[in-house]
Amino acid sequence: MVKLRLQRFGTKKRPFYRVVAADSRKKRDGRYLEIVGTYDPTTKPASINIDNELAKKWLHLGAQPTDTVKSLFAKVGVMSEFLTEKKNK
Repeated sequence: MVKLRLQRFGTKKRPFYRVVAADSRKKRDGRYLEIVGTYDPTTKPASINIDNELAKKWLHLGAQPTDTVKSLFAKVGVMSEFLTEKKNK
């Protein structure tokens, strides 16, 4: 099963995350299939860079986003676009 989840980078107390599509059986910071975007919670406001087309592609292929990634997608607007596309199909 493919999951859209966060992969942690950065040093201690300075986290930086990549949003990746990864096999759910792999480690959190292990091998991934594709990088979908980045998330930096240390900036004010937190910077979120998501490739909307890639994110929607993985969602259409059946990838399950984690709760945190789902909330990031909602802030950027990926989830609403995905749901409207799915509804119109």
